[in-house]
Amino acid sequence: MMAGECKEYLFKVLVIGENGVGKTCIIRRYAHQLFSENYRVTIGVDFSLKVINWDSSTSVRLQLWDIAGQERFGNMTRVYYKGAVGAFVVFDLTRAYTFEAVTKWKEDLDCKVKLPDGRPIPTVLLANKCDQKNKYTDFFLDNFCQEAGFLGWFNTSAKENINVEKAGQFLVERILENTREQPFEEGKNDRVKLDQAPMMAESGVQCC
Repeated sequence: MMAGECKEYLFKVLVIGENGVGKTCIIRRYAHQLFSENYRVTIGVDFSLKVINWDSSTSVRLQLWDIAGQERFGNMTRVYYKGAVGAFVVFDLTRAYTFEAVTKWKEDLDCKVKLPDGRPIPTVLLANKCDQKNKYTDFFLDNFCQEAGFLGWFNTSAKENINVEKAGQFLVERILENTREQPFEEGKNDRVKLDQAPMMAESGVQCC
């Protein structure tokens, strides 16, 4: 790479979990530094873009896919997941059934999208609405993530802006490591293609 040139990556990242856990609010906080108390149910899938100047020679564009909670029961998740290189699974700390669904979301993800070497894509668990009282201990979530194959987990609150940026940085760092270790290949079944994500070019788009 010549002096003054910048590596530019485009990564597709999924944000999945049950309805009402705060996926849209987390994305709005992370991508746009916005928060609203108004709740709007996501239908199907929505998109946001987050641009990160990672370092002096690396720029990252995150294509964040906000996938509706009911989509786990449909036939479209394979289409939505295709080309993803990372994911957040979100649950609501104040509603136990949303945590109980986390394993199903992770299993659905792992069977439908993989890295070029066959490993699951790096996935981070977000324990959302941590500004409210809940029963989950760090020890419990540490063990759960280890057993379920999560890269890690974060207590988050889109409302209070707790750990949203930190969780994003953590996931992007692992995605960059994977990309540098093994560039993504094109033309293999069930593999991420360069024309989907990630893409790299040399160069001078609710709640709580």
